[in-house]
Order: sequence, then C-alpha cells, then structure tokens
Amino acid sequence: MPSLLLWAAKDGMDATEKSGLLIVAGVLLMIGIFMLVVFFSFIRLWIQSLLTGAKISIIDMVGMKLRNVDYGMIVRQKIALVQAGVKLTTEDLESHYLARGNVPKTATAVIAAHKAGMDLPWKTAAAIDLAGRDILDAVKTSVNPKVIDCPDVTKGRQFLDAVCRNGIQLRCRARVTVRTKLERLVGGATEETIIARVGEGIVKAIGSADDHKQVLANPNLISQTVLHNALDSQTAFEIVSIDIADIEVGENIGAKLAADQAAADLRVAQAEAEKRRAAAVAREQEMRALVEENRAKVVLAESEVPLAIAAAFREGRLGIMDYYNMRNIQSDTKMRNAIASMSGDRSGSSEERNS
Repeated sequence: MPSLLLWAAKDGMDATEKSGLLIVAGVLLMIGIFMLVVFFSFIRLWIQSLLTGAKISIIDMVGMKLRNVDYGMIVRQKIALVQAGVKLTTEDLESHYLARGNVPKTATAVIAAHKAGMDLPWKTAAAIDLAGRDILDAVKTSVNPKVIDCPDVTKGRQFLDAVCRNGIQLRCRARVTVRTKLERLVGGATEETIIARVGEGIVKAIGSADDHKQVLANPNLISQTVLHNALDSQTAFEIVSIDIADIEVGENIGAKLAADQAAADLRVAQAEAEKRRAAAVAREQEMRALVEENRAKVVLAESEVPLAIAAAFREGRLGIMDYYNMRNIQSDTKMRNAIASMSGDRSGSSEERNS
C-alpha cells in the first residue's frame, strides 16, 4: 500500500483519485486480514480431517459457522466415527445438531454398537436420541445386560404376595436380567411394563401350585413358567433370565378366609334366628290379643243368656221347673269340678311326699 501511495504521488493524481484509491486499498487490506483469520481458525481442523479421512473442507466449516453450528465438535465427532469405521456424511451430523440432538452421545453410542458387532445405523440412533431415550445407556444395556428388581424397591414394596391353592401365602422377590432390543427402542414398552408383567407371571405361577412346599423346594418352577409366557413382547427389552432372589412363607390366607367366612355365616345365622324369634314373639302377641278378643266375645255371649231366659219366661217357652232343673244341673257341674280339683291337688301332694 505505501508503494501504491508513492506511485500516486509521482503520477500527480488529484486528491479525489487519491482518496478513492485509499478506500480500495483499505477494503483489500480488510479482506486480506479476514482471510488470514479464517485460514488460521480452520486450518488446524481441516488438516486433522484431511489426515484422518473425514474430508471436511474449509468451505464446509465456514458454512457451518455461518449456520451457527459448532463446527469444531462436528469435525471431531466425524473423525471419531470415520476412524471407528462408521460411514456417514457431514450433513447427517449437522442436521442432527440443528434438530437439537445430542451429537456426541449419539456418535459414542453408534461407535460402541459398531465395535460390539451390532447393527445400529446413524438414522436409527438419531431417531432414538430425538425421541428422548438415552441411546448410549441403551447400547450399554444391550452389550452388558441390566438387572431389574421385581418388585421395584424404590416404589416402597419389598415382596410380591401370592397364595397357593392350599391357602398358604408366599412372599418372593425376583431379579430380572434384560437386554435392550435396539430395533424396538422406539415405541417399545419400558422397564415398568417388564416389572408389571413379571410380577403378574410370578403371582400366576404361585397361584397355580397345589402346595407351597413344591414352590419352596423348587423355586425354578416359577422362573420356567414365567419365561414361557413371552413377557417381553412389544417391549424395548429382551428377558435373558428370571431368578428368584428370595422366597418366604407368609400367612395362612386360606384358613383366615375360612374363619372369616364362618364368622360371617354365624352372623347371618344369628340374624336369621333373631328374625324368626321376633316373628314368633309378634305372633304370640297376636294370639294373646286374639284370645282376649274371644274371651270378650264369650263374656258378651254369656251376658245375653239371662236376657234369653227372661224372654223365654215371658213367651211361655220355659217353665219354672225347667229353670230349676237347669240350675240343678249347673250346681252338679260345679260340685263335680270342685271335687275333681280337690282330688288333683291331693294326688299332686302325695307325689311330692313320695318324691
């Protein structure tokens, strides 16, 4: 630039031409500085990608910089993927980053799956990561199976309760070994479903046993029965094994239920008896009222006898001798009744003395 100014002074340019030339020189200087900054900013990453076979040009890095993409992280992750033997494009990494995915974790999961001999394409891993699943943990679980407690002790339950056919309660705890099925990780059921299904299968297996002693002698019967039910269908896991960690005898539920049923039947019988007793008492009261009513009718009828006798006297249908004969018969009847009552009292007193 100084040489350009000296050349302009020698040629005798006017002030306007000199100022324009200075502006052009300033612009060229700024472009040069910018190119130097860009070159030294991307040259190290470009050399790394070139030497490792990632093949990311400086223009691609500038484009990522303009799109507000962490180009340094993208370059490093692609280098790691290429070195691990995974084939993918820079656009795949960049699109996953722009979709707010976790590129480093996804790349690590794909590399681990590739090294373990599992088929995990980048698109599948990216979809799992964007779905909110921990793709790296899923790959680790697929390589190194995971153990799940059934029931989940974090939920406050320590044992599963089940009752055999003989009424004895058994309380057990199982440990389920599962392995992640990557192809079902999106849309598959989670650990809670596995725990629920295994718990249901254990309760069913114990409930179908005739005697609790059989289960205590061979807990493997529970594991075999549960494993044959395909409990891992439509889930994100594959059940490797089910092991009974602990089993103990609980209460005699059958006897307790029988006792409760007997007590309930007793209360029902007592209620029915009380109902019948109340009905009998009510019937007795009704009969007493009926007896009193009939006695009143008898008294009423007897009160009409003298009136009938007087009417018979007036009408001449009853004579005086007939009346006296009737009175004699009544007197004889009273005397016989009195004698009969006296003889009954004497026989009773004699029996008391003999006794």
